Amino acid sequence: MNGYLRSIIRQKIVDAQAAPLPEFTFRDTRVPVVKGKAIAVIGMRRSGKTTLLKQIISERLKQGVPREGVLYFSFEDERLAGMKSSDLNIVIEEFYRLHPQLRDHQRVVLFFDEIQVVPDWELFIRRLLDTENAEIFISGSSARLLSREVATSMRGRALEAVVYPFSFREYLRHKKVEPSKPAEEWTTSDRSTIESELRNYLAFGGFPEATGITGRDRQELLRAYIDVVLLRDVVERYAVTNPAALRWMVRQLLGNAAGSFSINRFHADLKSQGFSVAKDTLHTYLGYLEDSFLLQTLFLATDSERRRMVNPRKIYPVDTGFIPLFDRSGKENTGHALETAVFLELSRQGYAIGYVHTASGHEVDFLARDLTKGDELIQVCTDLTQSTTREREVRALLDAAPEFRNARLRLITLEPPPGVEFPPEITITLASEWLLLD
Repeated sequence: MNGYLRSIIRQKIVDAQAAPLPEFTFRDTRVPVVKGKAIAVIGMRRSGKTTLLKQIISERLKQGVPREGVLYFSFEDERLAGMKSSDLNIVIEEFYRLHPQLRDHQRVVLFFDEIQVVPDWELFIRRLLDTENAEIFISGSSARLLSREVATSMRGRALEAVVYPFSFREYLRHKKVEPSKPAEEWTTSDRSTIESELRNYLAFGGFPEATGITGRDRQELLRAYIDVVLLRDVVERYAVTNPAALRWMVRQLLGNAAGSFSINRFHADLKSQGFSVAKDTLHTYLGYLEDSFLLQTLFLATDSERRRMVNPRKIYPVDTGFIPLFDRSGKENTGHALETAVFLELSRQGYAIGYVHTASGHEVDFLARDLTKGDELIQVCTDLTQSTTREREVRALLDAAPEFRNARLRLITLEPPPGVEFPPEITITLASEWLLLD
């Protein structure tokens, strides 16, 4: 068995190094580089984790690392079923047998895709960090490589690079219409193209596979993504005993994107529908859905932990394309989709985010905080044509401003109404421009 396994591993290394790198859309995902740390590439299924690994390989080759100094090894291969942690060293042995001149003489770059299928893989990675002159990347499905598990298993020896579906800039890049100039230099044609594509992006989302598919096929593909996450990343992984309640929760959450969600209210609703499930179980299910990267929750921005926990959370799917799949209103979802897109962009950029509820009862969509960029109160609104809408959005920002005195005030909209004056302390920004800021 050992000889058979060794031959397979050796051939996979040879094949991977001989294969040309595929074409890919460059991703803007921030990948930290810290000596002595492995990088864990995580995110929802089909969001582009493997593509990011290929991109990093391409970048290292451009930086002068020889092709033989780069190892990409995927453990998602039925011939490797049953591998043990003690077998993992064969990968390194065969790599250096093929390229003995590299050992102890040159820093190599090692990529281990789906390594989490091998039990106790983290022991192997920690040993490599201690003994080899190597830069190490690991990646895997969210079913077995979760953020909290990376932190626990690697004991501070790994940093994360979280991959989301395409940002708006990446979406435009994928469609080969990414602007090369700042917004103030866009032509009328440039602006029309970008604003048209923004509406498509909000409606259809940014999953790489889905961007070239239209209509019913795209909807079925996105539904399949959700089904796989629920089955493999939640139900099977955690042995969920009430999958019907879990699916009801998913329909409720994704059908109310950018809305508030209360476990207590949802529990009462389930009870009225004849479901018997404990509140603690629903809290657990919500955590599972977040761990699988299907959605994220947003807490109230407050220093009081009690207020933070008792107030409803706001729910945002990982992609705007999920919103119309579960919406039951029959109306356009542009407002919810735009707010979701802004939330996801803030998350990509690493902001600490919360929502604000003022003492007067007004709500501001986001308080975004960054140690270097400062704080910002952000309100998102698609259409400011109606005076009542404008007054509501402006009033909320001005009402929250005294509580967060150092925060800038921003109102993001699809189209600001011409000829309307806003308070000078509020910056009005087009979504098509804000989503493309560096």
